[in-house]
Amino acid sequence: VFALDQENYHYTLSAIIPNIMSQMECDKRFSSDYMLLNHEELSLSDLFRLLFSSDVEKRKVVDSKENKEESFERRWLMFVSIVVQKTLQFFSRPLAFVGSCVEMWLGLLSSNGGFGGLLLNVLTGKVVVPDKESATFVSFIGNFDKRTELDKSIEIGDPRYNAALAMMAAKASYENPIYIQTIVNNHWQMEFLGSFDFWNEYQNKATTQAFLMRDTTQPGEEETIVVSFRGTEPFDADAWCSDFDISWYEFPGVGRVHGGFMKALGLQKSLGWPKTLQQQESPSSARPNYKFAYYEIREMLRELMGRNDRAKYVVTGHSLGGALAVLFAAVLTFHGEEMLLERMEGIYAFGQPRVGDAKFGEYMKRKLEEYGIRYYRFVYGYDIVARLPYDNSALMFKHFGTCIYFDRNYLAQVVVEEPNKNYFSLMGTLSMIWNAMMEIIRSFTICRSHGEEYREGWFMRLFRIMGLLIPGIPAHCPQDYVNSTRLGPPHLFSSSL
Repeated sequence: VFALDQENYHYTLSAIIPNIMSQMECDKRFSSDYMLLNHEELSLSDLFRLLFSSDVEKRKVVDSKENKEESFERRWLMFVSIVVQKTLQFFSRPLAFVGSCVEMWLGLLSSNGGFGGLLLNVLTGKVVVPDKESATFVSFIGNFDKRTELDKSIEIGDPRYNAALAMMAAKASYENPIYIQTIVNNHWQMEFLGSFDFWNEYQNKATTQAFLMRDTTQPGEEETIVVSFRGTEPFDADAWCSDFDISWYEFPGVGRVHGGFMKALGLQKSLGWPKTLQQQESPSSARPNYKFAYYEIREMLRELMGRNDRAKYVVTGHSLGGALAVLFAAVLTFHGEEMLLERMEGIYAFGQPRVGDAKFGEYMKRKLEEYGIRYYRFVYGYDIVARLPYDNSALMFKHFGTCIYFDRNYLAQVVVEEPNKNYFSLMGTLSMIWNAMMEIIRSFTICRSHGEEYREGWFMRLFRIMGLLIPGIPAHCPQDYVNSTRLGPPHLFSSSL
């Protein structure tokens, strides 16, 4: 190369670099097996050939070590996943615009004292326009449950304390950074450590959010750091793509893990999960603002744990956030992060989807037991997200650990698997509709049975009515998970599950 003149030198680089980058993007040697779906390469001919032909190696929309896929049901699910992701990407901007308008409308109603107050302010020219970056602006998810205070009856030492705090943190993660900071510092009297946007190298944008806080209310030098991953925002097409991407990677000795969730956590192209992520190892890291969730949070925890030998931490999240919380712990075990694993008090996942196969579940159970980490997976009612992706012969995704299941009366039981584990069941349809009807009635009576703090707003009640068509959607809202952690019996949280 040095012997070439300058013109030829640049010509040679321009020819070589794209090939190198292409090979880097296609190099998946960090995994022993994989099945990846690529909706960016979608063509109708390829898509329908995938559906009706078992020969998948010639399809641009599928990248797999296996040349054949004989199962029509599995190909059908791959077909649906690709179409949904492509559709979401196509409508990403209109979806975001609609979401912004809905949130602004809800903000206008809240800031002006309801519809009547808004109408009066319009007539008098005194309309209060909400600021989306302010400490009072509430997200779409936040409008389902506007509670900001912790349950004062659940004090430190109560077995429910960490679970109740974790759920409130998981709920707060949907809000803007100033809102979260205000809630943590002023309402909970704790320390806000920062809210962060993390890069997804496969989607080439920041799609993952999390915040950290310190519970300084505990006696002496004991303190608990809370790491809360944000779940799926209803109008965020990128987050939905992570959910619907049923791609998977198999890691030697570990098992197969959901590809979409791994990418959101910080999986590196052509590198997988290197223990140390060097600046030059990632093409996108040439820009210093690109940070990856797993690596950045790990470094923050190392520093925080290093300051106080008595400090511990928990990881939590609702929906997609719950999946990221579990996988964060999993990657720590890949890397043998002894100190961080020993200081992890627990994982609190609410409405968490499945993240891996049976082998991965067995691996995680061994590791959690080895380090004494308590893993609590909460499922309320017929929450549809907790029952996806399917656990059947076509897909290998399975839950692991023990589930704490709450019915519509918030009566809890410890079960191996939540009832109606794949949600779609003709036998269960009538039961789910009946349950949805009873939840609507309960929304008007719960404040009498449990107190004013449980009163539901009009927005949540309206959403429960929509649940008559799809009962599992309202059941996924944070409202019922907050209630569950507060009303559940203490003994369920007092032992490792």
